[in-house]
Amino acid sequence: MRGSWWVLVAGALVLPACSGDGLNRPAGGVYAPGVAGQMQDDALTVGHRLMAAGEYELALQAYMRAAGQQGLNVDTLSALGSANLRLGRLGQAERLLRQAIEKDATFVPAQNNLGVVLMEQGKVGEAAEVFRRAYATDNGNSDTIRDNLRLALSRLNDSGYEGPQEDAQFQLMYGGADRQSGIEPL
Repeated sequence: MRGSWWVLVAGALVLPACSGDGLNRPAGGVYAPGVAGQMQDDALTVGHRLMAAGEYELALQAYMRAAGQQGLNVDTLSALGSANLRLGRLGQAERLLRQAIEKDATFVPAQNNLGVVLMEQGKVGEAAEVFRRAYATDNGNSDTIRDNLRLALSRLNDSGYEGPQEDAQFQLMYGGADRQSGIEPL
């Protein structure tokens, strides 16, 4: 009987610690990794980081996971197109970026990156027009698009001249309007 009394006392002391005010309460908002309630990076963000690190194949895989989770929306289509562009798959990149623009004609990163694909394919006139639309859609706020438009127009105007502009690089954009866009030279 004596042993069971101590078990009851110990239980009475431990039970309050397990209530909402005890062990279940997070200590200063610190959670273990993977616990519900803590924001984890989504596959799209991971893909953007991999693109910035030059890991284009891994970024493509992350973007495909994002497409599996979110569906083929403008963000995932644009991201898949950009990764394919970096991997040299210009036909796939163009198709995916055009699909992204069909879903949302105001999505500036997809417009810019489509212009880059078109430049890589030698479609300078169409690329210049795509850059113009992207720059107008962005209200002239992007230095990246402005620079890409300038390069495209200079190549359009000087199509017979292969001078210093050969060293100029077009820049890709990735990320949606609700995220900070990453920019990298092509």
